[in-house]
Amino acid sequence: METLTEAALVARGEALGRALAPGAVVTLAGPLGAGKTTLVQAIARGLGVGDRPTSPTYTYVHRYDGARGPVYHLDCYRLRDPDEAADLDWDGMLREADAILVEWPERAGAWVPPASVRITLGYAPDPDRRTLEVA
Repeated sequence: METLTEAALVARGEALGRALAPGAVVTLAGPLGAGKTTLVQAIARGLGVGDRPTSPTYTYVHRYDGARGPVYHLDCYRLRDPDEAADLDWDGMLREADAILVEWPERAGAWVPPASVRITLGYAPDPDRRTLEVA
């Protein structure tokens, strides 16, 4: 586990985006405000997304055009039950996505495809830093 400033977290995210294999599924877990959306934005930049991803909290899924193909950003925070994730067209996303970035994967349960990269973010004792664990 690393402890990073926001700038270092962003740099790690961009590097991860550049290194992801096509079709990667990245899950991002951690408490509210830990930096999941910030990290998604950085990963997306590394994947060549020109738009700045925003939290898809009210639509669950946003699709962006990346350098190699579509990048999907899902925010499962509002799911009340994992079975609600059944309607998110996982098979369609897997067929065409360059990458699928999933915030709050635990709320979608078994519907989330196996992760290529599992990220857990958290708070550090220094309020200007976050903890990052990548598996």
